[in-house]
Amino acid sequence: MKYCCRCLQPDTRPNTHFSESGVCPACDYVEAIKHVDWQERIDILGDIFASRKRKPGVFHDCIIGVSGGKDSTRQAMWVRDKFGINPLLVCLSYPPEQATERGMANLSNLIELGFDVVVSAPAPATWKGLKRDGFAQFTNSFRSTELALFSAVPQVALRYGIDLILWGENPALQLGDLKTLGKTGYDGNNLRHMNTLSSGTQWMLDAGYTPQQLLPYQYPQSEAFIASGLQIIYLGWFLGDWSLVNNAMYSCGDGLEIRADRVGNTGDLYGVTALDEDFTPINQMIKYYKFGFGRTTDYVNEEIRLGRLSRDDGIQLVAQFDDACAPGYIAKYCDYLGISVDAFWAQVHAATNRRLFDIQADGRITRKFQVGVGL
Repeated sequence: MKYCCRCLQPDTRPNTHFSESGVCPACDYVEAIKHVDWQERIDILGDIFASRKRKPGVFHDCIIGVSGGKDSTRQAMWVRDKFGINPLLVCLSYPPEQATERGMANLSNLIELGFDVVVSAPAPATWKGLKRDGFAQFTNSFRSTELALFSAVPQVALRYGIDLILWGENPALQLGDLKTLGKTGYDGNNLRHMNTLSSGTQWMLDAGYTPQQLLPYQYPQSEAFIASGLQIIYLGWFLGDWSLVNNAMYSCGDGLEIRADRVGNTGDLYGVTALDEDFTPINQMIKYYKFGFGRTTDYVNEEIRLGRLSRDDGIQLVAQFDDACAPGYIAKYCDYLGISVDAFWAQVHAATNRRLFDIQADGRITRKFQVGVGL
């Protein structure tokens, strides 16, 4: 395990590759955009909007996938108020047992701000069963639900005859998932190749689910994109101040409700991510035990690249909080899946990367690596 020499990105992030000088793709990107003419990029986006005409009977210019959180709120407000675009917002709703009142309030806030919203709600029993099976097979109950989250937007776009989707950050340039690189910095049609979507649905079919039950979890084929002229565009490529914190600051001014929980319970330094449900801190903790980085790393890396945090101070934060997850969240998650907390930890221990971590006799998981240095 090695770290980027500029930030705290480890080379264990799936699909990432460091340069010969030891720099991660995201830091390379930040260096490359220091002299970008951002107005020129905004003009490019304006030309894209102007060149795309609605099909007969279609009432929206594009689709934006939303949770009601910081990124989707900023995107919706920016394209509407700056470009006069009329977006249709599409939300993949969590079942009642998983959704938070905060998340529902934030989605309601978008409606009150004047947007049309379509809510897709997969069958709760299938959703829960897939989460249980995903955890049992992969120690990742989000393997299925992330497919549904990503698939809902292009599914609705194809059904409604809308041929433009606006997405947020470019995972290749801003996170380092290089398999998603498109023809341009804003071309998002290779989003289908990101690590999150790589598992597909075969494991669900093997578990006994029918194709009909799995319709919400199927990302449309590239042939459907081509036939309909459907294009995904990364809005983050056009915004010079796109970041976790900046997006949250913009969105809070438009009524976004953020977490009141402390970082020691979630690993979320500012309480502005995964606002619509409370199982994500568990997923981030498990990711940490598999790959050696969690939610705090993502925050810290952005702040280091923006010059608002030193690498040394980032090391302290990552070392303290990257595996943070309150026992209360774990207990609620186990109750939802119908497993015991002991069974949860047995599964997590079995999936822990033993090259990176040791498991002590009392069950504690301890690092073998030094944050900022590696192995």
